[in-house]
Amino acid sequence: MTDYNSGQGYPIGLVRRWLLVFWSIFLIAGFSLAISLEPAARGYGTHQRLGLPPCSFYVFFDIPCPSCGMTTSFSNFVRGRFIAAARANIAGLLLAVFCLVQIPWCWVSVYRKRLWMVDHPDTTLMWFLIVLAGICLLQWLVRIL
Repeated sequence: MTDYNSGQGYPIGLVRRWLLVFWSIFLIAGFSLAISLEPAARGYGTHQRLGLPPCSFYVFFDIPCPSCGMTTSFSNFVRGRFIAAARANIAGLLLAVFCLVQIPWCWVSVYRKRLWMVDHPDTTLMWFLIVLAGICLLQWLVRIL
C-alpha cells in the first residue's frame, strides 16, 4: 500500500524526481531559446529563424494551422509583451505561463518528494491538455472564419 494522503500531493520516487529536474532544465532551455529569437512582426513564422521550413499547413491550404504563432507567442512572452503574445497565439501564451510555473513547481516537488498541489497527475494533465487544445482550436476557428 502507498503512503498517499489526499491533499499532500502525489508521492514520487527518485527516478521521477530526476525526471522533474531534467524537465525543468529542458523548460529553462526552451525559454532561453525563445529569448534568443526575435519575434516575427507578422505574428507567426518565428520558428523559421531556427532554420525550420514555413508551416506546411499554411503552404498547402493558405490558412494558418491551429499552432501558428506559438513560437512567436513564446518569444513575445519572454520579453514581457503579453498582449503581442496573445495576439500571436492565445494558447501559446497559456502554454508559456504553464511552462514558466512548472519550473519552480518541479523543484518544490523534488524537494518535497511529492507532486506539489497535485494529487492526481493524470487527471490534472488531461484537463490541462483538453483546455489548451480547446483554446487552440477555438482561436483557430475564429482566425479562419
